[in-house]
Amino acid sequence: MKFVESPFCFEGKLKTCIVDGRIKYELEKSLLDRDIRVIKTPKCKDVYDAISYHPDIQFFNCGNGKIIVAPNLYESYIEILNDFYSSEKGHEIEKNKINLIKGEKPLSKKYPDDIAYNVCIVGKYALHNFEYTDKEVLKYLDENEFERINIKQGYSKCSICVVDDKSIITADKGIVDSIEKSGADIDYLLIEQGNIDLFDMNFGFIGGCTGILSDSEVGFLGKVENHPDFEKIKEFLNKYGKRYVSLSKEKLIDLGSIIPIVIE
Repeated sequence: MKFVESPFCFEGKLKTCIVDGRIKYELEKSLLDRDIRVIKTPKCKDVYDAISYHPDIQFFNCGNGKIIVAPNLYESYIEILNDFYSSEKGHEIEKNKINLIKGEKPLSKKYPDDIAYNVCIVGKYALHNFEYTDKEVLKYLDENEFERINIKQGYSKCSICVVDDKSIITADKGIVDSIEKSGADIDYLLIEQGNIDLFDMNFGFIGGCTGILSDSEVGFLGKVENHPDFEKIKEFLNKYGKRYVSLSKEKLIDLGSIIPIVIE
């Protein structure tokens, strides 16, 4: 087993992920039945409730075992990870301990003060509204020579389902326009907005209800077959050698992405 090298894409099979601490039993069981260990996020009391447990809000996954976490959650993550690694399910990957890096910008309720870590990585490209990106994340992007695509949508990772390092699914036309304007080598599927739950909000986002499970599978937090653009989604995934996996029979729900940490 080893850490994922890229924040959201990998070759192999997912073994450990970080998910919203409120994840329902059926969804969690589906992951556990696939022999995927689950680390649950703590609550961030400083953002609004619907996204208060979302991993893609709370931290940025650098890959290679490093995550940059909001400073107001740093101590909580130390505690959660210590509990995980001392448990039976975490014991066999003891050598793969996550390296926590404290970000500079704390999370708070008022947008855009809750988006500093919600950066999406697609291959060599980083997508975000970079006026509001945490400085530690910007440092990582510069050191690793990512090409920046600035987008207006601050909830960047929430809004983007990463299929592989050159393809995405999104319902945000502004993101698509920015990609086209940049000339980036990223293929996309633009789907209908909505049809995804997000607790007390009007709707959630496609990126927040998905995550790669293996080099041939994209997992959906709910039943993607019920999405009005399901056939388009299925066809697009097939185009890139992927198949969909619905992790429950309920409506799709945005839980802030399935963040991959360890693979085999």
